Order: sequence, then C-alpha cells, then structure tokens
Amino acid sequence: MNNEISVPKEIRQIMLSDAQETFLGTKKGAIKQYRYGNLHIREYDEFFLVHVDKKDPRKDPIGHLIFDATEVLSGLLFSFIGNKLTGAILKKNKGKHNLFQFLSSLIFGYVGYNLTKKLR
Repeated sequence: MNNEISVPKEIRQIMLSDAQETFLGTKKGAIKQYRYGNLHIREYDEFFLVHVDKKDPRKDPIGHLIFDATEVLSGLLFSFIGNKLTGAILKKNKGKHNLFQFLSSLIFGYVGYNLTKKLR
C-alpha cells in the first residue's frame, strides 16, 4: 500500500504554510513530519512524501489505529496475547519469570506488527 505522492521541495512555502510539525507517524527516514488535517507530510532532503490518512491521529487516535495504522494495533494485540499465553504457561510451571514474559510480549508484538505491515 504505497499511496504516497512525491512533491518537489520548490513548493515548500505553499505546502507547509498551515501544516504543523508532528512526531505522530512513522518517519521512514524523513527529516521532519507535518500534519495538516488528514494530510501527512514527510520531509526529505530533496522532496516531500505526502499521503492522506483516513483519520487524523490528533483528533481520532483510535480511528487512526484502526484505519491507518493497523500494524500498530496488531502489534499491541499480538503483544497482549503473547503476554497472556506466556503467563499461563509460566503459572503452570509455578515460576515467576517476569522478564521472560516481558520479552515474550515484545517478540509477539514485533511479529504481529511486521506480519500486518507485510500484508498491507
């Protein structure tokens, strides 16, 4: 899913006049990121990459996770499931391995995030 448009830097003043710099979103190597409503702008050395999100994460973060950042939501869900599964296994073995459970959650979350990103 690559619905981004490359825009030359020459039109910078027009495009960024009302946009706000933001930390929300994956930078993908960009110098800075901006948002103007549902418009997400990434600034690189020679150009901008622009795409339109279905939901503005500043106004509807849950909607943004569901419609635009599904991989983040999937990673969180996989992490939660991994935590619960590992906790259940460790409970049966009567062990307190919180670090193992935490690491398992991270691994499950990472797998869920990357799997969803590849499927999109």
